[in-house]
Amino acid sequence: MLFKQFILVAFSTSVLLACNADGQSGNIVTGEGFPNPNPVVTNLWGDLPAGRQWGSTAGIDIDPTDGNVVAYERCGAGALGAAGINCDTNPVDPIFKFDRHTGEVLANFGGGIMVTPHGIHVDDDGNVWVADFAGNTEGTKGHQVHKFSPDGELLMSLGTAGQPGNDSTHFNQPNDVIVGPDGSIYVADGHNGQNMTTEQAIEEGRQAGQTGRIVKFAPDGTFIKEWGRLGTRHGEFRTPHALEFDSQGRLWVADRGNHRLEIFDQDGNYLESRYTYGRISGIFITDDDMVYAIDSESGPVRHPAWHSGVRIGPLNEDRIVGFIPGYQTESRGYQGTAGEGVAVDADGNVFAAEGPASLPLAGGAFTKYTAR
Repeated sequence: MLFKQFILVAFSTSVLLACNADGQSGNIVTGEGFPNPNPVVTNLWGDLPAGRQWGSTAGIDIDPTDGNVVAYERCGAGALGAAGINCDTNPVDPIFKFDRHTGEVLANFGGGIMVTPHGIHVDDDGNVWVADFAGNTEGTKGHQVHKFSPDGELLMSLGTAGQPGNDSTHFNQPNDVIVGPDGSIYVADGHNGQNMTTEQAIEEGRQAGQTGRIVKFAPDGTFIKEWGRLGTRHGEFRTPHALEFDSQGRLWVADRGNHRLEIFDQDGNYLESRYTYGRISGIFITDDDMVYAIDSESGPVRHPAWHSGVRIGPLNEDRIVGFIPGYQTESRGYQGTAGEGVAVDADGNVFAAEGPASLPLAGGAFTKYTAR
């Protein structure tokens, strides 16, 4: 009953906020009535090394040292005719740095280290952090978080390679990683909760050792604390899929299975939530305090009625002021699908990282949305 009550409250709150504070009317569920600030779509954005085929992704970020785009693709996984491919079986370099204007490859590294990269983050020094959320067959890779230097040297790995778990030295499908204002490291751990749609399933997941938590480490990788578990209450998660810090030093968590954004202080104390962004896979907050959240997963079974795309809103209010629609697909009818990761450059260009659902429609791992 608790789960059903949560959904009703969240949906009702969203409907009441369909008219924003500027008097502009819009439907937050469908995106209709909100302006699209980036209507020009560039598919197959970014150069691809010769002989390679774009695979799916879920992560993209902006390098704060030079403003360029840093992302990964899963070594051809999900591409047409690429069954059984991942970054373990096809150990090419998955991490790319692109010129944000031209899509030229400025750096490409990380081969042979990961299985299925998930979240990505570039810290203030240009170091690249990647979560590897799946393990290989041999149990020797995956379920880790890796830190690379700007030129691709592996500097640190957290978690136990290839061995899932729920203690301070293991992860169980880590989704994302981010470095906080003081250099502390935060990892969003646990991908399976989004499929637990009853209280019984959630309890069975807990008993089986599945995770829905945030794990905090010191800058040197020493474990500090963790918070959260599988569930629907504030401070609980059903797939903490993405992380972002805002200008106030607050940690935002895209709690995908619960269709919300949860906001915490750096010690894990719950502060507030946002409910108007859909079933969120990725989040990016700009320097002028605008929230861009991408909904890749809404569909007839998981999140009826809501349309996929990028919803845009102000930092300190739970309202939407813009919407970039996703791709149309027969499998989800009018609801469509979109990428899983989102990033915004200094000129307001929006970049989407195309996941398994949207890759066949986008044609490549990355899409760029620009103004006219």
